[in-house]
Amino acid sequence: MKVIGTDESSFAVELDRIKNRRISVPKAVEDVVSKILDDVEARGDDALFEYTERFDGILLNACTVEVSPDEIESAFREVNADDMDILRFSAARIEAFHRKQIEESWSYSDDEGVKLGQVLRPLERVGIYAPGGLATYPSTVLMAALPARIAGVGEIILVTPARNGCVNPVMLVAARLSGVNRVFKIGGSQAIAALACGTKSVPRVDKIVGPGNIYVATAKRMVYGKTGIDMIAGPSEIVIISDGMAEPEVVAADLLSQAEHDPMASAILLTPDGEFAGRVAAEAEIQAKELESTVATEALENYGAAIITADMDEAIDIANSLAPEHLELAVERAEDLLDRITNAGAVFLGHSTPEVLGDYIAGPNHILPTGGTARFSSPLGVYDFIKRMNIISFSDKALEKHGSKAARFADIEGLEAHKRSIMIRLSRGKANKPKNS
Repeated sequence: MKVIGTDESSFAVELDRIKNRRISVPKAVEDVVSKILDDVEARGDDALFEYTERFDGILLNACTVEVSPDEIESAFREVNADDMDILRFSAARIEAFHRKQIEESWSYSDDEGVKLGQVLRPLERVGIYAPGGLATYPSTVLMAALPARIAGVGEIILVTPARNGCVNPVMLVAARLSGVNRVFKIGGSQAIAALACGTKSVPRVDKIVGPGNIYVATAKRMVYGKTGIDMIAGPSEIVIISDGMAEPEVVAADLLSQAEHDPMASAILLTPDGEFAGRVAAEAEIQAKELESTVATEALENYGAAIITADMDEAIDIANSLAPEHLELAVERAEDLLDRITNAGAVFLGHSTPEVLGDYIAGPNHILPTGGTARFSSPLGVYDFIKRMNIISFSDKALEKHGSKAARFADIEGLEAHKRSIMIRLSRGKANKPKNS
């Protein structure tokens, strides 16, 4: 894990390298994904099952691709009581938080008989992608499905890779607890293709949400337009701002909590205390070696850094420029800094709030913008499963008074038929009313 000062000549280059670690997708990946998307759209289930056998080693057909009610009931018997309690606890907190996000339709009228407003409607059907296979993320199922259910989505579809033909029981329990209607044993680009285009077995959805690997993320980007997507998820990232008063072992552990996700993950400490930066870096390397997986070690070597800033002001400026997925304020009076944080997916305040709480049981959504996109996007929420329709109603009086202004605007833009649509009404005056009125 690098220790580097902002006053060093190589700092700007190193920071840009971390920021830009996955801006471009290799053409080879795009070519593979494009072929899979086209093939599934053209051949439907046949292509979907062929790719699932090739990539996941599972032979599926129209009768086995969907998880059966018996499999779900069996999952509830397999998950132990303690784990079931944790899942229920997490689901309750996630639901309570997201119910605060419910919005209502609204409208207003003026004295001239103009009524304006917005009507909110839930999406009819959404697809959730949850990584599966070797890794299982029931937390992702809860985080994606509960906001959709709260929004009133008509049908929630979950796709997740299966191992040996079976979906992990804890994933199925999470799906049932969060209101998922149907679960399919498919993953990868082929699952995204099936959700976007629809096949005989898998229904087409209006929006796809949830994280995945580079192939899944690329597929989501490519199908946008045929269906909606939440965001393009990149490797995980964490930034910790500390004044040097935190425990080095604790800060190192928090950095590793995200580094273990992916060799491309970034884990960055920002502190004006050079001695503290060195202690955290050394401790992170020690703890990484104690982990069974080498992923965290690779991530620290690739994109880990303890950055020594001139002061706390500079630390905050760098954090805002990074716009990280997760930002911990490991200082005593963390809320005093919050007003100065402008770009982050989620902010964790104080020494007793490790990022991992947000992954599982805090309540706010852990599906967050990555790769600096927190500059312009937000965490997944109920609002992602709602569409808004503008409502406009003019009275005859309002049309007569203001119609000529719209006609002139059409003149300014050189759109003759636009102008005619207004003038044909104004020229007829009260005769504008429908014949049967």
